[in-house]
Amino acid sequence: MQDFESTQPDPDELLASIKKDEAQAVRGKLKIFLGMCAGVGKTYSMLKSAQQAKLEGKDVVIGYVETHKRQETEELLQGLEIIPRNDVEYKGITIQEMDLDAILSRKPEIILVDELAHTNAPGLRHTKRYQDVLELLDGGINVYTTLNVQHIDSRTDTVTEITGIRIHETVPDSVVDLADEIELVDLSPEDLLKRLAEGKVYVPDKARQAAKNFFRIGNLTALREMALRLTAERVDRQLREYMQKKNIIGPWKSGERLLVAIGPSPYSANLIRWTRRLASTMSASWIGVYVQTSGLLSEAANEQLTKNLDLARELGAEVVRTSDENIVQGLVRIARQKNVSQIIIGKPIRKPFSAFFKRKDYVNRLISESGDIDIYVVRGEKYKDSVKEKKFLPEIHSGIKQYLFAVLAIAIVAAICFPFTHYIGYQTVGLLLLFTITLLPLFVGRGPILVAAIVSSVLWNYFFIPPIFTFHISSLHDIITLLVNFSVALVMGFLTAKIRAQQKAVKLREETAVALYNFTDSLSKSDSKFDVIENSVNHISDYFNAMVSFFMFENEALNLIKNSDGFRELNDKELQVAEWAMKNGKKSGKFSDNIPSASGTYYPLQSSRGSLGVLGIQYRNNKKPPLENEVLINNFIKQLTSYLERAIAESGDGSK
Repeated sequence: MQDFESTQPDPDELLASIKKDEAQAVRGKLKIFLGMCAGVGKTYSMLKSAQQAKLEGKDVVIGYVETHKRQETEELLQGLEIIPRNDVEYKGITIQEMDLDAILSRKPEIILVDELAHTNAPGLRHTKRYQDVLELLDGGINVYTTLNVQHIDSRTDTVTEITGIRIHETVPDSVVDLADEIELVDLSPEDLLKRLAEGKVYVPDKARQAAKNFFRIGNLTALREMALRLTAERVDRQLREYMQKKNIIGPWKSGERLLVAIGPSPYSANLIRWTRRLASTMSASWIGVYVQTSGLLSEAANEQLTKNLDLARELGAEVVRTSDENIVQGLVRIARQKNVSQIIIGKPIRKPFSAFFKRKDYVNRLISESGDIDIYVVRGEKYKDSVKEKKFLPEIHSGIKQYLFAVLAIAIVAAICFPFTHYIGYQTVGLLLLFTITLLPLFVGRGPILVAAIVSSVLWNYFFIPPIFTFHISSLHDIITLLVNFSVALVMGFLTAKIRAQQKAVKLREETAVALYNFTDSLSKSDSKFDVIENSVNHISDYFNAMVSFFMFENEALNLIKNSDGFRELNDKELQVAEWAMKNGKKSGKFSDNIPSASGTYYPLQSSRGSLGVLGIQYRNNKKPPLENEVLINNFIKQLTSYLERAIAESGDGSK
């Protein structure tokens, strides 16, 4: 039977889904007809869909359509209302542009807007046509539009490398992500070249020139692959969102998706790189998952874990942190939520003798509980310098005060009971000591509970079980009672500690979800990029009790845009560390591997447009944040980057 907890939706993803549904409820829907380049039939397909929508009784209007004098395309204009274009005078030339205000006044159900990446004539309200489309969507109007893959911002550098041609008209990825539907208009390179030769794309002279430059078979094949891959990634994301919303237990093996288990061991770094290579070979997306249990990590292990998670992010993984006392169940739960097809884990390095004491080898348990998910068990490289031999005795994490508290609590109860042993009986004393041990997990960890159980048995034997003041037990009944009491105390204490740890984990997840919701809610109410920055700085500063600064690259320099009260004066070293973070796209400064001598920690805001800015954080207690705080900061930065990119796109500010 499937574990109940494994069917529960991830609170962060559920929150994101709710926010997305709320946004979609008030704005229009965007449908993009995507092609690899001009001439594949995007406008034709858009008009055919418009005619079908009109037959279904929908109010369809043409805002701007460029037919390029193609007869079959112009025939599809019949019966559709056309909003007259707006004449704009520029340097003595009359340019016809889409009349945005007329469309908003007419407010049709569906508006057709061709060439999403088009640059508007100077003097209009928006610099780019996609900004017109965003305003139409905000006005509740559904939009059909067309776009070539080479005009998507994150793809332009790749297109330049392939074709040698620099694309100047681009659309931010955040706008493409807003699309409710992307319809791929596909055509083989051979058929496109045939259309080009027949004059169905450009006039003959321009067609011959295009065939020699951009429209070469290799370029078209590469562009086609980019369009197909982008559409596949989009469909994969939609499938996972649907499964998350409907709480469907995966996997649905419609595509390959990998999950690598990440831990605090140096071996994990090799495992992460191995998974990255496999994902690249399979053209698959991948995620890294850390399952946190109630066991405490040493400072060295915590640092190694942070390095491993940062490495996974740098290599392009989606990093997920979850809490579960059962690591196998945690991995399987996330794998089903994320529609993972394969799980990659490290080969256990412990010796067979130590494995004998395990309840069941976790590799075998993962194989038996994973169902349809495939399991890869990978051998890690040996790290002679970084991996120390495990000691027979476990590390002490609870602290000496907890051990003293546990021993003192048992001693006090025994001392109180000793004068009354004659009246209440030594069996009752054993029960009172047992009751005390069951209460200790509310205050101490598992180590002190074990010590308390041992001390309790020793004191009960020496001071209470006849003959007293000796360790000799004359009655078999008392021997059995002592052993049972010790076992029950140990089991109940450990179970109580486990329940307490689970409650703490649930509380932490709830607090994280609420914090992320409040942060996202504040960003959604921002009207400009400066509002986004100000709300982010204030929220992060208050939540983490930290001094926060925000930098953006403007006028060929990194400038401080917003700061909280304690970050007003920054010396040259701090500015250089922030510049390094932006230039290299990596976290730098204190508590990082890059320039750790700095006072603050600097996080670059990486998007499809490049680095949008840098967020600097300096904790007022000057202590390293716990792992859960680091994860939450990364979630905040992800949301901040998304909203900031959209705000920049809407404002038409191309600065980075």
